[in-house]
Amino acid sequence: MHLRVVNPTTTTSWVPDTLAMFEAAASPGTQVSVATIPAGTGSIESRRDEALVIPWVLLAAREAEAEGCDAIAVDCMLDPGVHAAREVVGIPVLGPCEASIHLAATLGNAFSVISVAEHHRTLMIEQARRYGVAPRLASVRSLDIPVLDLDDDPARTFAAMALRAREAVEIDRAEAIVLGCTGLAGQAAEVQRALADEGIDVPVIDPSAATTRLLETTVSMALRSSRVTYSRRTGATSAWPAASARI
Repeated sequence: MHLRVVNPTTTTSWVPDTLAMFEAAASPGTQVSVATIPAGTGSIESRRDEALVIPWVLLAAREAEAEGCDAIAVDCMLDPGVHAAREVVGIPVLGPCEASIHLAATLGNAFSVISVAEHHRTLMIEQARRYGVAPRLASVRSLDIPVLDLDDDPARTFAAMALRAREAVEIDRAEAIVLGCTGLAGQAAEVQRALADEGIDVPVIDPSAATTRLLETTVSMALRSSRVTYSRRTGATSAWPAASARI
């Protein structure tokens, strides 16, 4: 299996870590590659940012399919362009929010999302409604650390994650935790251990790992998106920007 991870931002410095996180979650024999969009925004933190990157995500999805990839992961918790991409390619396309919150809903009666900024709260609530799990969303708690600053002080970021996760369980009655930014990927197990050390036994879900494993399962079962839900659209492709264009 060849999994193409689309980095839906122009921040190329994330690519090595993104590749490492998805490779760590992948099964033996799964090849992972990363493609970064050529224009858009440095991070996706609003509906406006999401709208700017979607045409480039669609272009990246088409290129992935043309290059023989078996599945596509769009590496952002807003899942930008995921549903539109399912209309233009014949291979599975998945975003980390959809994968991780559905998994969380199978592991407990209620789950909380640990996001990076307070204004993401509304965006995560909208995602939970879109995916039909809003009644199971206990809370969205924020680290109050901008996406582009998450790696500036790793100890601070981790301490904030562990604290917000504990608050979600003790105050909001969450029974599972979702790390609400792919910039936090690779730390779920450590957060889960930190909670366990305090006597809190709840699963903590890494969005990148959840996406990888669900895509592998989908491909191995020879499944793809329903054409009743996502009818194949090809007529408008000539209107898309060339890969060399700039916004």
